[in-house]
Amino acid sequence: MSGHFQIIESKLKQHFSPVHLELLNESHMHSVPANSETHFKVILVSNDFERLPPVKRHQAVYGVLQQELSSGVHALALHLYTPNQWLERQGAAPMSPECAGSRKSNV
Repeated sequence: MSGHFQIIESKLKQHFSPVHLELLNESHMHSVPANSETHFKVILVSNDFERLPPVKRHQAVYGVLQQELSSGVHALALHLYTPNQWLERQGAAPMSPECAGSRKSNV
């Protein structure tokens, strides 16, 4: 599973020429082994999203990351914006929700 972070980051940069990109490994928030790369939060701001509705933006990202999604990446929390939308949000994306049913125990 090692290397998903770098591959995802590279593919997003290559395919979307982001104005802003944040990739966060949120696997530690879930019931997975230490150092896993299975759950990611993606904040991607790109001019490529200007004429795309949200569903098409998500489909575009899923298409680019299809290999990773079929080889160990379990979940992507996608926050996809145009530059104007990102400015309107004042450079902030929502927090990721807790994973229902497989939340890491604090026992």
